[in-house]
Amino acid sequence: CVAKWLNAEIAPLDIAHWTDPKGGYFVSLYAMPGTAQRIWKLCKEAGVALTPAGASYPYGKDPQDSNIRLAPSFPVIEDIEKAVRILTICAKITAVDKLLEDL
Repeated sequence: CVAKWLNAEIAPLDIAHWTDPKGGYFVSLYAMPGTAQRIWKLCKEAGVALTPAGASYPYGKDPQDSNIRLAPSFPVIEDIEKAVRILTICAKITAVDKLLEDL
């Protein structure tokens, strides 16, 4: 489900990449540098609980501010689908803002 939505909504835009776990269920999403904290915040404001941005790094300090570990461990598939769809929207918003900021 997570891969389906990331591949459909994010891959064509080339604004992020992610791991494809073999045997596990954690997905490391690497968004555009400088956007992970904002993606996390926007998702939180929309009611989506994610692992804090940068949590995969020592002391939670991601030097690129790009990583969010997705850990869909407890929700039912319908809830995961809704959450990933919101995540993709937030990633798109922050990517556009970042690109405009860099102009």
